[in-house]
Amino acid sequence: MRDYIKVSKFLEIPREVLSNIPKITVTGFDEILIENFKGILEYEDFFVRISTTIGNININGFNLKLNQMTDDDILVSGKIENIDFEKRR
Repeated sequence: MRDYIKVSKFLEIPREVLSNIPKITVTGFDEILIENFKGILEYEDFFVRISTTIGNININGFNLKLNQMTDDDILVSGKIENIDFEKRR
């Protein structure tokens, strides 16, 4: 087991806080919040590709918008049809 998992369990801290693993929260078909993202690779109103430490997250849909973006978190809203994950090798 990785050390950060042991530490996060001992301190009762979510492991994504210690390791920069992305946390993805989907609300219905209208919003997706990605915490611990690295950057935006592509952005169209029908497609968004977001880079994370473990790979890319591809979001397909309609009228997609980037909302409430900070250094670590991004909220994508619109009509989300599909979410695809590309694992970094």
